[in-house]
Amino acid sequence: MFRVVAIILIVAATAVVGISKDDKKIGKPEVVSSVDLSRYAGRWYEIARFPNKFQKKCAGGVAATYELRKDGKIKVINECRKPSGEMTRATGTAKVADKATNAKLKVTFFWPFYGDYWILDLGPNYEYALVGDSKRKYLWILSRTQEMSNEVYEQLIAKAKQQGFDVGRMVRTQQP
Repeated sequence: MFRVVAIILIVAATAVVGISKDDKKIGKPEVVSSVDLSRYAGRWYEIARFPNKFQKKCAGGVAATYELRKDGKIKVINECRKPSGEMTRATGTAKVADKATNAKLKVTFFWPFYGDYWILDLGPNYEYALVGDSKRKYLWILSRTQEMSNEVYEQLIAKAKQQGFDVGRMVRTQQP
């Protein structure tokens, strides 16, 4: 029994060390140098994303609205259309995790669990954003409008690829 437990611990430790080595080799994604949260606030439309379990029931019409709160946090309202056509909404809270840039946020829809929300690229007029997380598990392309030019989309895909994201996983979002 002791040998089985020891082998399991060794395998688990090796896996953790392997992950750590990979993370150090690639490094964490780089965020933009500065985000004016008052300009970032408002409505954003999802243009594309990595598939994820919490958006599995979203058939299209995905949008997020960010509202600054007086306590310095951000109210997050995510909406999407289910295959039935019914709209669904989830409300959460974001807090700034990196006050030097405001580009790293922590978001929760189910306290006390938070996820990374890192702004990796941002249009000069806050017209588009590339958002991901520190482990490259999540990625979104957002726009202030329901459509985005192919040129800007490809630019953001190239930026994500440069940052080590597996852009082959990206799926386009249907907007009405």
